[in-house]
Amino acid sequence: MESPFALCPENSYVILTTVNKSATGSISLSWVPPGTLHHVGFVVASIPDTARAFAESIGAEWDGEIIHDPNQTVRVTFLQSKCAADPLVELIEPASEKAPVMPFLKKGGGLHHLCYETADLDKQLAQSRASGAIITRPPLPAVAFGGRRIAFVYTKNKLLVEYIERVS
Repeated sequence: MESPFALCPENSYVILTTVNKSATGSISLSWVPPGTLHHVGFVVASIPDTARAFAESIGAEWDGEIIHDPNQTVRVTFLQSKCAADPLVELIEPASEKAPVMPFLKKGGGLHHLCYETADLDKQLAQSRASGAIITRPPLPAVAFGGRRIAFVYTKNKLLVEYIERVS
């Protein structure tokens, strides 16, 4: 039985010409979302132990690429939906006991954040601060995104949002 999450409404497909996994091995470096929602992040205890079953449960595909990011002390991988308009799903595994996501994992892990692309990261962070959000992780380069800067914001509504610089 096919997962209901794998079904795309008829005529809602998007033709992606920007995907080039061969350049680096991970879809995360070349995938460009049709809107601004880039990915949804989930914290897991072990990517190798969960990625295939996770992908299967949502009707997604996994390329097997696991990326270590020493700046964030995590390992990440990305799942891609069969519907090209859907955002990526990021699985995040702590790379050490000191990883920022470790306390979240100790509470059970699961849905962690939403990530949006932004044309101007500094301007987006200023707007977030002005609306009462807390910058929990200032801008830093992310290995999974070819060094593009990311930052994390905790909103007044208790939502953790990651912002990533848009490819220019």
